Amino acid sequence: MIQLVSKCDLTGIIVVPSSKSDGQRAILAAALSKNITIIHAVGESDDEKSMLENIQKLGAHVTILSTSSTQIQGIQEFPNKASLNAGESGLGMRLITGVCAGHNGVFTIDGEGSLLQRPQLFFEEHLTQMGVRVVSNDGFLPLTVHGKLIGGELDIDGSASSQFLSGMLMSLPLVEQDSVLVVRNLKSIPYVQMTLNTLNSFGIDVNHENFERFMIPGNQHYNCKEYTVEGDWSAASYWLVASALGHHVSISGLNMESAQADKSLLDMLQMANCSIVFEENAISVDGSNRIPFHVDATHSPDLFPALVTMAAFCDGISTISGVDRLKNKESNRGIALQQEFEKLGLKIDLEGDKMTIHGGVKLHGAEVDSHNDHRIAMCLGIAAINLSGSTTIAGAESVSKSYPKFWEDLDGLAM
Repeated sequence: MIQLVSKCDLTGIIVVPSSKSDGQRAILAAALSKNITIIHAVGESDDEKSMLENIQKLGAHVTILSTSSTQIQGIQEFPNKASLNAGESGLGMRLITGVCAGHNGVFTIDGEGSLLQRPQLFFEEHLTQMGVRVVSNDGFLPLTVHGKLIGGELDIDGSASSQFLSGMLMSLPLVEQDSVLVVRNLKSIPYVQMTLNTLNSFGIDVNHENFERFMIPGNQHYNCKEYTVEGDWSAASYWLVASALGHHVSISGLNMESAQADKSLLDMLQMANCSIVFEENAISVDGSNRIPFHVDATHSPDLFPALVTMAAFCDGISTISGVDRLKNKESNRGIALQQEFEKLGLKIDLEGDKMTIHGGVKLHGAEVDSHNDHRIAMCLGIAAINLSGSTTIAGAESVSKSYPKFWEDLDGLAM
């Protein structure tokens, strides 16, 4: 799909979609309960749809009560065998692989698109130490796990992705033995905190020492009658940047106490000399005095696309650290951002773990490509409304992964 975006002003209030990260965790937690859970505000992203399909293959029953409420009757007994597909969701694949490993049976987990090119050696390297047999496609999907986990103590390298750890944290409370996970070089700590928050909401007890040692009692039980999925700070990042660039956009539906990693964008915008404006049930950004900024996005790598768009319109050089976290996303995001913004006239340098953006130059519309990456598509859309001439974005349908109505919302705000 080709999306044509022209220079325009945005005005209005945007209600952000619910968080697919929070939603996937809640859906799987509800499936692990023996009881009925009603989840409010489940989103329409591809990732959440995949998770709903997978828990049904494992024996959960899903009933759509309304446009805002979904009822999940948890799995009473795991099947002995199942074939699952996580779509393009790295989080969904890692969570559900960890959970399947905790049960007797043979489970095959596959994916689609760029997920098939992402290495998944973690499970072979770690689950085998806890009694699980793992067979992969030379370190890539599909994976077949022969459960089940026996618990105990395990040393984990957390530098690749926190999602592997989250999968273990959701699975180990169900095994009979107590477990201890010793984690080195953990990245994206806020996402682990999100998992811990979900577990706590479902009555699961996990303690940790500075996110380096996790103590997990065994033989626990998931239980939560009602759960409401938070608004998505990742989706909000594009509208917050649009607001900072002078568009009259207010963003509602966000939890200011959220543990989501991308809430840190507020701090980063303030480092760019922007002011956060708190309105009734909404926020906006005054970026009239914005300046170049220097931030570390190691623990919130999904903010890179929005931050690059912001930096493009700051007069001077901005830097963002954490580039190493971008290689195994839906695209190699560092290179994708460099290539596509260069077409708009922006120079971006990549050196080691740092990205340097030479902002403040005159940019122009062009033909660009999303690299089948929802976040690249959305940041290019926000950049394009500030450029002379028109911009065509190939692969614009990729937004369906996290924000299916993004283009519809953009059109609705355009004047």
